[in-house]
Amino acid sequence: MTVKKITIIGAGSMGHQIAMLGALAGYETYLQDISQESLEQAEEKLKALMEKWVSKDKISEEEREQAFENLKFTTVLKEAAQEADLVIEAVVEKLEVKREVFSKLDQLTPSHAVLATNSSTIVSSLIADVTTRPEKVCNMHFFFPALVMDCVEVVKGEHTSDETVSLAMEVCERMNRTAVLLQKEISGFIANRILFAIQKEAMSLYEGGYANFEDIDKIARKALRHPIGPFELMDLSGIDVGYYVMQQQYAETGDPEDKPSKTLTEKMEAGELGRKTGKGFYSYETKVRS
Repeated sequence: MTVKKITIIGAGSMGHQIAMLGALAGYETYLQDISQESLEQAEEKLKALMEKWVSKDKISEEEREQAFENLKFTTVLKEAAQEADLVIEAVVEKLEVKREVFSKLDQLTPSHAVLATNSSTIVSSLIADVTTRPEKVCNMHFFFPALVMDCVEVVKGEHTSDETVSLAMEVCERMNRTAVLLQKEISGFIANRILFAIQKEAMSLYEGGYANFEDIDKIARKALRHPIGPFELMDLSGIDVGYYVMQQQYAETGDPEDKPSKTLTEKMEAGELGRKTGKGFYSYETKVRS
């Protein structure tokens, strides 16, 4: 099957950038969200980003204009899904929400359409059973920010067909992203399992009083040559994202070690979600909306 039309569900920090990757690659692309305000913010951000790309000669003025011609915004799920060849879901990291979305997509999309989730941790086998096409369901995990990060983890569950995996890999290539295939499922996949191990240990050291979070970040940057420290990264990705991920892992494993830490829980309750709210572990002068 040749992919011509792509739909992205969710206009948040990941979804709107994945949609632009699709539009830049020449696909007819829909970005759908239940919030008109979120769509307007997404369009505003993308226009600003593409203006910078043009000014830096990353793309031409004509390429930018063509990308926005390819990209459509809508709050109506049926409009976005009814002719899609590939749908990439990028909604909140809550299993029950994703299952509801996939159930609706199964009814609205053509029977040939592949349904992928951009979840950073949830394997597609936990979602595929709400559809009549489990063989066409997979993970396509883009990394934040998707317009910068050159990697996509494509995960093949036992239910996923080889044809579906091939299609996902081909789309990533056309989007100019390096796709890496995981031959079987594991919660959190590869990059995030390594990352979560680092963040969990950093949090344990911080809560244990061994060093403050600023110094732990400094050690990660200076001694380990990480571009940013674990607490800086949590702020960048969103405290809420990490919190929901740990909740989901705990729901799957039942291991108390996988529960969100006391500090993350306190940040969630205080609404201190990182850069997007103006405060997380660090304070930021300008609130950045996700």
